[in-house]
Amino acid sequence: MTGRPERSPMLYPELFKQLEAVRWDMDQDIPWDQFDARQLSDEQAQTVKMNAITEWAALPATEMFLRDNRDDSDFSAFMSIWFFEEQKHSLVLMEYLRRFRPDLVPTEQELHDIRFEFDPAPALETLMLHFCGEIRLNHWYRRAAEWHTEPVIRHIYTTLSQDEARHGGAYLKYMKRAIAKSGAEARAAFAKVGVLMASARRTSQALHPTNLHVSKALFPRDTIQSRLPNPEWLERWLDTQINFDAVWEHKVVERILHNMSLLMGRSFQTVQELNRYRKELVAALVPATSSPGTV
Repeated sequence: MTGRPERSPMLYPELFKQLEAVRWDMDQDIPWDQFDARQLSDEQAQTVKMNAITEWAALPATEMFLRDNRDDSDFSAFMSIWFFEEQKHSLVLMEYLRRFRPDLVPTEQELHDIRFEFDPAPALETLMLHFCGEIRLNHWYRRAAEWHTEPVIRHIYTTLSQDEARHGGAYLKYMKRAIAKSGAEARAAFAKVGVLMASARRTSQALHPTNLHVSKALFPRDTIQSRLPNPEWLERWLDTQINFDAVWEHKVVERILHNMSLLMGRSFQTVQELNRYRKELVAALVPATSSPGTV
């Protein structure tokens, strides 16, 4: 025996196999021949353009992940899968426009405008933030598939929503690994962001990574959404187009709380219960030297 601690196997090789097995082909698996021009309004086509640009944000997000996870080659390698599949989302939406609404294909400059450097942030909190983002985007795209009336774009949004769910599952594996490695520190980071991301009904904006401020130097144009051709698009898309109402928001919160319950080994029925647990973790992490009577 060497006396060295046992290391958990890397997650990337198995995740690669799993995601490779279900990867869809843009030419073979999208029913392009079923396009029905009568079922696509100008309003709907405009939203496809905005989503195509928003999905391009995987580029600066990947640059952030690689920078902030230099000590984690396993997770950094997984970024090769996530980046590929997220950029493919942008590409398939642009291909839809190229075929059927070429006047709305985003320009290279419009895509480049959302590529900017994010401020460094704690890796564990960022991981949880994007896990919640995948859950939310899965539900947004499911709702978009219902709102659209044109068959091909409905199929595309359903396909993308399934990808986002799989990405969330992959992030969850890395979160479990982080808890095994860092214990209470990881739990506290995940609970903190979980409370934030499950509290959308208390905020005036959509809680998703593309709508959060990430660069003090560029404020207020330091969110992905603020740098879109139409910065007000997201709220209108959610509130009056796909009608992402309280019922759908509740579905998102349920999924976040369900996964937090599995992750922490404790049941959370409400955001308040998760927040109380977060406070317990924070109190337990306070160093003993800060207790009364110490020097």
